[in-house]
Parts: sequence; structure tokens; C-alpha cells
Amino acid sequence: MSPCNNIERSQEHRAVVMDKPPSSVAVEQPAPRTRIAFVSETWLPEINGVTHTLHHLARHLIERDFRVQLIRPRPKDHTTAAMMSEELQVRAIPIPDYDGVSMGMPAVRQLRQFWTTSPPDVVYIATEGPLGMAALHVARRLNLPIISGYHTNFDQYSRYYILLQILRPLVRPFLRHFHNRTLMTLVPTSGQAHTLTSQGYDNVRVLGRGLDCRQFTPDKRSPALRREWHAPAETPVILHVGRLAAEKNVELLERTLNALRQRHPALCAVLVGDGPLRAQLEERLPWVNFAGFQRGEALTRYYASADMFLFPSLSETFGNVVTEAMASGLAVVAFDYAAAGELISDGHDGRLVPLRDPNAFIATATALSDDKALVKSLGAAARERVRALAWPSIGDAFIEYLSQAQEVTGARRARISGI
Repeated sequence: MSPCNNIERSQEHRAVVMDKPPSSVAVEQPAPRTRIAFVSETWLPEINGVTHTLHHLARHLIERDFRVQLIRPRPKDHTTAAMMSEELQVRAIPIPDYDGVSMGMPAVRQLRQFWTTSPPDVVYIATEGPLGMAALHVARRLNLPIISGYHTNFDQYSRYYILLQILRPLVRPFLRHFHNRTLMTLVPTSGQAHTLTSQGYDNVRVLGRGLDCRQFTPDKRSPALRREWHAPAETPVILHVGRLAAEKNVELLERTLNALRQRHPALCAVLVGDGPLRAQLEERLPWVNFAGFQRGEALTRYYASADMFLFPSLSETFGNVVTEAMASGLAVVAFDYAAAGELISDGHDGRLVPLRDPNAFIATATALSDDKALVKSLGAAARERVRALAWPSIGDAFIEYLSQAQEVTGARRARISGI
């Protein structure tokens, strides 16, 4: 048994040892369940696109009878994650300038001991921080199949945070080197796959993002919530959901909201989320409703009770909030890339703006706010556009990639052993 601390064992690890059956009776042994290791510097209850995606993938694996390991930084409350068969927590290192998120110590020795005792069949590395680098090193030494995920545009984030600004000339070469040492890199859109391939990334594969249209639906519209916002039925409600931070382009969000307010003085705006710029925005936009983080049913009501959705971010690899807004029947205004660029046909089920054209973003949003009928029709078409997205199909595609990684590594081992 591994001496590592903070490991949550599954029921099979705690099972009572039963008497052996009579030797004359042939007992068929069950096939061992496939063990998948997730390595991530972030996990629930932290709210971001990485945790959202990993939660759905892990849940799908468990429903398909896989065993899932989790390797992550130790949370402040020292709790263990639900669903995991095993968990290894390492010391957490705060990230300068980025409140609420930590990196994991590069715990090479702990990882080697953990995986020597409970070797995974495939390792999935979701983040490229110190813990991810350590996992890559150890997994390669142990000849374990490794898949990586490109979940965060660090190249974009490096514009806004001191540590990444210092390292910016090295960010792109480092990320390429990191991912090319894995068997494949999974990205959420074909556009992202094309971009990374053009930058020298090898074996880039697309793993889309799912959506539960039963959870995010216009049926959750709440007149009571709109009354809290002082928004009668005829008053347009503008919604934004996301981290209130520089990398999310909130400066453009502020400019757009002010332009909309000038055009429609009775307009209502709601910002869901938190972050380092919230206090500044509250001071500059006293007429806006700041809702903080919302989860579960409360979040679905916020989406469904609005009319337009503004998404000015330029740092996304996907942007799950775009699909959630579309499923909720909102007319989305976003730049033409990531989820919006993949899913929206401009003028049919949303509005797309050329990349890095802030004036066009403001003009598009204000023009759309003048046309209530168009807002309604775009929202209805958006709902239909994303109705077919489903996490089970994404989870099955992920399992197929895991299987491919096992086959490649198995063939490599056979060649080495001369079989």
C-alpha cells in the first residue's frame, strides 16, 4: 500500500478479504477495470472551463465503469474529490496576480511512488504547470501512455499577468515542446487544431464540448428574477457570464454596456461572475446588477431570464458559456473564433464580430439591441443550433482517444521487447 497521504481509496480498496473458494471450483476472475489518471492544477469547486470539462469527462468515464485517479494541488479545505477511486494531492503554490487558483508542486517523487503502486493505463494531463510537467516526466519514465489537453490560451493570458509577461517569449515554444512529448493533444475546435498544427504541434485531435439542453433551456425564464432586476417584460436584459478579469476583455464589456445604456436608458444589464476587476466595474457601472458566482439551477434561471448575451473575451480555447447562452435562447454577440466561430452563423443564430475589432463589437451589440424581433429570432435559432450537443457523445470520443493511446504504447512496448 502506498504511504502517500491524501489518497481516497475506493470501496474495492477497503473491501474485506473473503475466504478462498475450494480449489476444485474454477472461478472466473473479472477483467481489471481500466484506470485513467487525470492531472490538473484546478478542480471543482473552482469555477472555470477546465474544471467544467474535466468533471463531465470524469463522470462519463465512471458511468462507463472506468476507474479514475485524480492528481491535483491540495485544496484549502483539504477535502477529497467526489467520484474518484484514488486521489493524490500535492502542495499548492499560489499563482501571483491570479486569486483563487493555485499551481501544484512538481512532486516527482510522490508521483513515481503513487504510480508505481497504482499504475494508470492512460494519463491525461489537463494543465501545463509544474504539476503537469512533473506528471509528464514521471509518466514517460514509467512508459505510460500520455494524452494532453490544450485547455488554456496561456499565450493570450501572458498579456495581463506579471509572471507570464516575464516568461512570454518562452511560453509558445514551451507549450509546443510540452504537448509534443505526449501521444496526442486534444483541443475543443477545428480552428484551434488548425492554429496549433500551423505552429508545429504534432498529432492534434479535436475533442468538442458537450451541453445539457435539459438544464439550459428558455423554460427556466423567471419573471420573479426579472422583477429583482427591475426589468419588465418589455425591457431588454443584457447578460454576461464569466470571470471579471483583464484577460476576459472586460474593458470592452464596460464600453459596450455604456454604449447600450446611452442608446436605451431603461436597459438592464446583469454580470454573473467574480474576479479582481469586479470592484472597479461596480464603481464604474452602478446601474448594473452584479450577481457574483451562480451555480446549478440559479445559473440556468439567470441565462433564461435575459435576452442578449455579450461575450467580448479573446482568450478562450472554447467558451462553454457561449453554448449555455445559446441553449437558453439568447442572442449572442461574440468575436468570430472558439465556440462562437464554430457554432454561430452570423445573422442566423447569433452575431459574429471580426477578431480584435472592438468598435465593431460595440456597433454590432447596439444595432442588435434596437431590433427586438431579431433578438428573439436569433435566440430561437441558437437554441436549435446547439440542441444536438451532448456530453455522452463527447465522453465516448474521449474514450476512443484513450484506447488509441493504449494501442500505440502497447505496440511500442512490443517492438522494444522484440515480440
